[in-house]
Amino acid sequence: MKFISAKEVVKKIENNSTVATGGFVGIGVAEEILTEIEKNYLENKKPNNLTLIYAAGQGDGKEKGLNHLAYEGLVNKVIGGHWGLVPKLGNLALDNKIQGYNLPQGVISHMFRDIASGKKGTISKIGIGTFVDPQLQGGKVNEVTSENIVKDIFIENERYLYFKAPSKIDFAILRGTLADEDGNISLEKEALTLESLALAMATKNSGGKVIVQVERKVKNGSINPKLVGIPSIFVDYIVLCSDAKYHHQTFGIEYDESFVNSSIILDNVKEKSALDERKIIARRCAMFLSKDDKILNYGIGMPEGIAEVLRDGNQEHLFIPTVEPGAIGGTPAGGLSFGASSIPQAIIDQPYQFDFYDGGGLDMAFLGLAQCDSNGNINVSKFGPKIAGCGGFINISQNAKKVIFCGTFTAGGLKIKLTNDGVTILNEGKSKKFIKEVEQITFSSKTANLNNQPVYYVTERAVFKLVENGLELIEIAPGIDLEKDILNNMEFKPIISKNLKLMAKEIFEDDFKLDL
Repeated sequence: MKFISAKEVVKKIENNSTVATGGFVGIGVAEEILTEIEKNYLENKKPNNLTLIYAAGQGDGKEKGLNHLAYEGLVNKVIGGHWGLVPKLGNLALDNKIQGYNLPQGVISHMFRDIASGKKGTISKIGIGTFVDPQLQGGKVNEVTSENIVKDIFIENERYLYFKAPSKIDFAILRGTLADEDGNISLEKEALTLESLALAMATKNSGGKVIVQVERKVKNGSINPKLVGIPSIFVDYIVLCSDAKYHHQTFGIEYDESFVNSSIILDNVKEKSALDERKIIARRCAMFLSKDDKILNYGIGMPEGIAEVLRDGNQEHLFIPTVEPGAIGGTPAGGLSFGASSIPQAIIDQPYQFDFYDGGGLDMAFLGLAQCDSNGNINVSKFGPKIAGCGGFINISQNAKKVIFCGTFTAGGLKIKLTNDGVTILNEGKSKKFIKEVEQITFSSKTANLNNQPVYYVTERAVFKLVENGLELIEIAPGIDLEKDILNNMEFKPIISKNLKLMAKEIFEDDFKLDL
């Protein structure tokens, strides 16, 4: 093990290597090392022809994180769980300048663990019926990507997917908080532990080198052994961060003690947001909850409003939110701090969180609704010339006991007027969300029906239920005209419930509290 500068360590990365990186948005991202790789490539054209593999999206949607590696020649192939935060890599893939795969975040985090134990790949049911399925796109993101790394296998007459792992990981790039003289790494100020240990093991056991960026060096014995996140036996090079700007806790904030300390008392008094379409949707979503639905997952964006509804009614304590990279309890953060939670009850490694999710541990998941087709399939991963990627969406949506997709009925300029009597559409959105066929299947309604999974789709003017033959309209908002406001803004006609109801009137009133 050697302490080394970021500028020197990147020279150790050889051409044609497979490089794996840890991180979630900006949490756990070794920003200084990634910055130096970019500089070295621009100056010396080294390293080049890299294969990059990562589980969660690592970037700010602009310049940071894995965007530093987005150069034709530097990277040849990318296997990633999420692409939306790394648009520069996405553009290379769209232009067919690199090979690219989008695999479920949970599958890749499990793959690191499988590589560590000497397995050739990962066996899972995650992704059956989606674009990851080899009977569809097999996770390929462009035309130049030809190798089939996802295959069908059958175990006791049940169909599974086999995800082929890289033959080895040559270099892992990780981040920690402290390093002692022997090279033991603590993670106490990191908002998540992620798959750091699994990835370090995988790299070491496949003959590779593990590089870790840390804040500072401490004497041996300074780190409680239970706080060692990456033991020294897995570490080859340690980079002491030269500037705090490269080691912010998230890409959204320099440091927030509440992300790692459950004993802090926060002032949670927040003003209630205005009653608008987002709150209407969140309220209706929240009405699916019961006292038996304890363990939840909120997707980013629109689903975050459900937590606000519970907070408004002083009912947040009745449920336990979880976030896919490992946080349990507390209040999930948004924006560029997404993945962290304030005052969490616990933080576990990402592969374990996905074990829990994949095994059906979530009582309910609230996820975004970007595109929905006549069969009830959802697309959140690809839109025209943009690769967003699936992230943990497939793991979460495929196995939660109940799934609620939520979003506005149309997109792009929608304006509504809300009164105690219901909803009036003032300006319709330019883009229809309920279309004949989604561009890519991120959630498979066929798989959901085979699993007898309850699935609902909630908008500000209508609620649909997944049934055997597609979408069934079960509720409309007061003030909404079925023909003009709903059917005329869909590319298909849904099944109309014989018991079509109005959405509950209290949703549209100022004072609202769940009846639990």
